[in-house]
Amino acid sequence: MSIFGFGTNYKLQINLDPAPSNVTKEIKHNSTSATSDSPQPLPNDNIEVRTVPVYTAEEKCSGSVSLQIPQGKKCEHLGLKVELVGRIDMFYDRGGAHDFISQVRELEPPSTVYDSKEWKFDFDFDKPFESYRGLNVRVRYFIKATLTRNYSGSLTSEKELCIQHQSTEPEINNSIKMEVGIEDCLHIEFEYEKQKYSLGDIIIGKIYFLLVRIKIKHMELAVIRRESCGSGPNLFNESETLMKFEVMDGAPVKGECIPVRLFLAGIPGELTPTYRNVANKFSLKYYINLVLVDEEDRRYFKQQEVTLWRKTLG
Repeated sequence: MSIFGFGTNYKLQINLDPAPSNVTKEIKHNSTSATSDSPQPLPNDNIEVRTVPVYTAEEKCSGSVSLQIPQGKKCEHLGLKVELVGRIDMFYDRGGAHDFISQVRELEPPSTVYDSKEWKFDFDFDKPFESYRGLNVRVRYFIKATLTRNYSGSLTSEKELCIQHQSTEPEINNSIKMEVGIEDCLHIEFEYEKQKYSLGDIIIGKIYFLLVRIKIKHMELAVIRRESCGSGPNLFNESETLMKFEVMDGAPVKGECIPVRLFLAGIPGELTPTYRNVANKFSLKYYINLVLVDEEDRRYFKQQEVTLWRKTLG
């Protein structure tokens, strides 16, 4: 309690109604310094996990703001408002917070509240981008309630939402066929059944060895996520290998065919859809990286971009 008897006994809280989809998701949150106005990377030692509701692009968000007042007290204020914000935070740029959505609801004009009270609100808004937490960028939606007061300090409360976009099966989804190699040394052909995959799909393919004149030790596949932020001289590309596994051990012979079967649902961490030019701020792409290693540990590789899309929420 403060020396003037204000502040700490009052509690402002946001309570969200269950999402129409009835789906929730766990997100990582910085318990000490990650605020809506501080778009900095999250230090691992301060991470806590919170459960948030998941909304689709079409669903309305509703809930209430409650003010708890100790018995026998009163709260004089200059107004209560609730805001919904969609924000892109660019970690590499200290001033890189871009609000693409900002809606405000005035819940209570200046007055005096003598007892605990609750105010309802709802937001029916366009949700153009998915929620995303990456290496250099974060897309987040949050609701913030503010009770403004004169001398005892304003009360605030914040609640985060998760937005996901469901898609339908692409009408056109051609197979991938490519030939790569080194002249007079190595010639291989790889084939994948399709180019676009849902997040829980299986990548099925085959690798044919048409010419082998180098001593190959093993072959591996990797799934790579590449995040591109900014543009021009301020373009930042950050790649991370999500999974790597060996598909062949030992030297192949001419005419050999190696099957590929990669379960996307088994990849550690969180897969997201492919994002292209989100608000002219960043893009996110996925690649399958085929790597051949010879007996002298020289590496020969070929990357192929694939498109990921979301079939179900979660």
